[in-house]
Amino acid sequence: MSILTGKHLPRRTVLRGMGASVALPFLDAMVPAGHRGRAHAAEATDVTRLVCIEEVHGLPGCNEWGASQHLFAPEKVGRDFRMAEESALKSLEPFQDVLTIVSNTDCRMAEAFSPPEIGGDHFRSSSVFLTQSHPKQTQGSDLWVGTSLDQYYAQQFGQNTPMPSLQLCIENLDQAGGCTYNYSCAYTDSISWSTPNVPLPMIRDPRVAFEMLFGAGATPEERAERRATRRGILDWILSDASEVRKELGDIDRLRMDRYLDDVREVERRIQMIENYNTSGEQRELPDAPAGVPDSFTEHMQLMFDLQVLALETDMTRVISFKTGRDAQNRSFPESGTNSPFHPASHHGNDEKRIMDFNTICRYRVGQLPYFLEKMQETTEGGVSLLDKTAVIWGSPMADANIHNHRRCPLILLGRANGNLTGNIHVKAADGTPMANAMLALLQSMGLEMDSFGDSNGTLELNASPLDTD
Repeated sequence: MSILTGKHLPRRTVLRGMGASVALPFLDAMVPAGHRGRAHAAEATDVTRLVCIEEVHGLPGCNEWGASQHLFAPEKVGRDFRMAEESALKSLEPFQDVLTIVSNTDCRMAEAFSPPEIGGDHFRSSSVFLTQSHPKQTQGSDLWVGTSLDQYYAQQFGQNTPMPSLQLCIENLDQAGGCTYNYSCAYTDSISWSTPNVPLPMIRDPRVAFEMLFGAGATPEERAERRATRRGILDWILSDASEVRKELGDIDRLRMDRYLDDVREVERRIQMIENYNTSGEQRELPDAPAGVPDSFTEHMQLMFDLQVLALETDMTRVISFKTGRDAQNRSFPESGTNSPFHPASHHGNDEKRIMDFNTICRYRVGQLPYFLEKMQETTEGGVSLLDKTAVIWGSPMADANIHNHRRCPLILLGRANGNLTGNIHVKAADGTPMANAMLALLQSMGLEMDSFGDSNGTLELNASPLDTD
């Protein structure tokens, strides 16, 4: 146990310097003396975090042949399932105890409701994922879909944090004029909707996200000055950090130092990427901002690191993360195939081509363990962030070969402060809306909602420890 110096630190202690502000993670010194103080601290840190991650193009395990090979859902329903060797989820096996697989749920709100909507699946799917509502076909400002579940949660549990929610993405979403079938690009470019007609912008550049989290320069001039001096953000707050360290016990000092080292390392990596991307060397993503790595893996890891820092410091409790853009033709040589993503998803039910698409999907899902490990290693009050978080990962599309939205892939990760047991495959009855699973999770996390999207009930997401059927 940390030996405190006797001074109580506020939970939102911030280290400040010129144009910089670095929030601290939860420390023992932030627990007020006495039973009431400890209870207050526990209440402040036990709010369940929510991270929502969208995949596009579905998974190969959601077509008839892929399902027979269990490329997504395992053969066994219930607890202690075993994944097929070629499953797109195979990389998640080390985290099976915090993994809930939900199969056989539908995103019917992403389907065409009228003849003019036929063919526009790619241009409405993303807006459906977290809203489970049908978008209005328009190229004007009269957008309409639904409020997304991350924003429902942020409205109730995110208002006491500096950032009620954080929206991140990987691919270029500035596609004005590039969306067809009479759908506004707003439906394609965001998965977070604060109201049915207000999409929230998503941040692609790690530098922009870093400076939002750490106030790295209050003005463009201050940011330019700091970069010109090649001084990192921690150089600006050294004096404040030194004063705070004097008030901490040994364990808290180690915890604070580890956290500041993590901040320094993330900034160092961003600086290295910017230096390379402005060196004149040929880029794979020539139109991307300087802070965006050409490597998909490197970009994903940076964005995951930023998410962990944001959750660890309670800068936000709600994050949405869009990892792709519908109909994108990017290839992923690191996956083991050079096939472009969207064309590979149109495999024509050829088994060899399905497995080629599966190679890409295994690689993309394979980015998650990095995040999960970081969340597991990061503790707050002796409990890992992974235990305190609900991670939703899924796609509003099932079999991209035919733009199908029935039997879409959905998984939940983490324990959500005891609301998820993990180590279970839940297979819904035919025709079950995905919204039923989402509503059940939201209700378990404290949201008083009777319905969500096109829900017609809730789906049981847990089982008793003895349930192995």
